[in-house]
Amino acid sequence: MKKSMLLITSLILLFILAACNQDKSSSSNATGEKTATEKKSENTLVVGLDDDPPQLDPHFSTSAVDRQVFQNIYDKLVDINEELEIIPGLAKKWEISEDEKSYVFYLEEGVKFHDGTDFNAEAVKWNFDRMLDDSLGLPRTSELSTVDKVEVVDEYTVKIHLKETFGPFLSILTDRAGMMVSPTAVEEKGADFSNAPVGTGPYKFVERVKQDYLLVEKNEDYWGEKPKVDSITYRPYSDENVRTTNFTSGDVDIINKIAAKDVETLKNNPSVTVSEKEGIGFQGVYLNTTTEPFNNKALRQAFDLVIDRKAIVDVALQGTAIPAASAIAPGSWAFDDSIKVKETDIEKAKEIMSEAGYPDGFTFTLKISAKVVEEQIAQMIQSMAKEAGIEVKIETVEFGTMLEQMDNLQFQAARLGWSGRIDPDGNIHSLFRTGGSINYGYSNEKMDQYLDAARSAVEQKDRKEWYKKAMALGQEEVPYIFLYHESDYKAYKNYIEGFEHVPDQMMRFKGVTVQ
Repeated sequence: MKKSMLLITSLILLFILAACNQDKSSSSNATGEKTATEKKSENTLVVGLDDDPPQLDPHFSTSAVDRQVFQNIYDKLVDINEELEIIPGLAKKWEISEDEKSYVFYLEEGVKFHDGTDFNAEAVKWNFDRMLDDSLGLPRTSELSTVDKVEVVDEYTVKIHLKETFGPFLSILTDRAGMMVSPTAVEEKGADFSNAPVGTGPYKFVERVKQDYLLVEKNEDYWGEKPKVDSITYRPYSDENVRTTNFTSGDVDIINKIAAKDVETLKNNPSVTVSEKEGIGFQGVYLNTTTEPFNNKALRQAFDLVIDRKAIVDVALQGTAIPAASAIAPGSWAFDDSIKVKETDIEKAKEIMSEAGYPDGFTFTLKISAKVVEEQIAQMIQSMAKEAGIEVKIETVEFGTMLEQMDNLQFQAARLGWSGRIDPDGNIHSLFRTGGSINYGYSNEKMDQYLDAARSAVEQKDRKEWYKKAMALGQEEVPYIFLYHESDYKAYKNYIEGFEHVPDQMMRFKGVTVQ
């Protein structure tokens, strides 16, 4: 009996000690401040992404998750800071001509690509020539459609001539159009370059196993501020519950997206820092206007009217977003509050369908990616549409496959958004302009005129007026149904220092340290 009592007492003491030790690494300190988890034993980062990057060649990329990796493999001619100001990158300075039709970029000297080849003006010209090559069908081609020619002035000076004034030009270069790939590597690897990318960035590509991990390591010869973390492993977690579990359990150090239901929980976790920024992008539903049923504008309008955006924000997103009326978020200088969020009107939707010859409604398939919140949003849309007699069939598709199907117009409707750009042109022109990089079949001559005029206007007030006209037309034409503007959340362990949360949602790790 004494032995049994002793054993029980020992077990209780061990349990108490274990609980105390666990508490030390995850609780608030005496002052109520957040405490860090135990210091990492390795100078590495594990990053949890919301999907597996489909494409590692920035000139071909159309996905936001690709860009999370790009920020650390590639450098851009210019970049942005936390205030969304354009700052130098590979171009240390630039000059704009008086007529605003030419830009001279003065490049950093002595920069090497990861394969040891030189970055210089010739490399810049090669990159632009590639992006402007119509035969390649690159998404960047439409973004750079105003570029006339690229001239090498000397080894480290390049001059870009535009066909016309183009106010958003510098902002375009803060994203994939400004990312410089190694000409030598592209020519040697061909299509395989996407599986073994080579840039000039702070981290070099090492290896990748699709749907498992992507590894990059520190570029010891980096030309700028030396990266401090030895390596970064990106892991895809399309399931938000799995992503959050791996993060809170300690296997992941930082995640690029937080499920709405987990925001408050993580904010209250003393071992975690949650950073929030107002989003500059939009989320919604693409409608394929080249095929039935959405080649019929009346049916697009009817479907638009059955959706209760506020309900989606309140229920599926738990207040972490705001209903959207257009591609322009409220924080943008081009936002116009006269463009109102569509109100739900089931009876009007039925009336429109009846007049169009569809009194009993219609049926279509909505493609979504395999995420819990996407399923919830899709089910809500399905239920809302049913009230008007519209049958929505939901098809779950792997993210990369969905993008491929959309590129080939093999869809009727798809739930997909856009992470946003600092200039509204990056949101609107590519979405609504005929042949735009994220336009899947929509074409309207009047819309093209509005968007081209907004691009060429010099004064911001004039550009805003053109965008107002474009957004009003977009609400009438409905090639895309805007649902909401989401806030951007990043969550990381307290032992991470130096992380700068830029509102473009992209994670840059050059200045990050692990304490």
